[in-house]
Amino acid sequence: MARLASAAKRSAPSRSERLEARVSPDQKDLFQRAAELQGRTLTDFVIASVHEAAVRTIEDMQSIELSARESRAFAEAMLNPREPTPRLRKAAQRYIEILAS
Repeated sequence: MARLASAAKRSAPSRSERLEARVSPDQKDLFQRAAELQGRTLTDFVIASVHEAAVRTIEDMQSIELSARESRAFAEAMLNPREPTPRLRKAAQRYIEILAS
């Protein structure tokens, strides 16, 4: 068991950066209690929690979730696009003229 722990320490990325935050006493007590329930230090608990939240946030922002109805509407719009309106045609023409100049 000790060998596994030391191997894990050696392969863990070094922690050379520092992150500080001010929290209320109630927040610290809550975080400490949660850390103890997981058998972690407060630092390990906070790092793991922030890491999980960051990964989840990035994944959420990189994906688009559509309902079945929205998916059908999107597919229909892609397969059968509407004709551009006169206003859109005029905007496209202005854009082309700007690029050409």
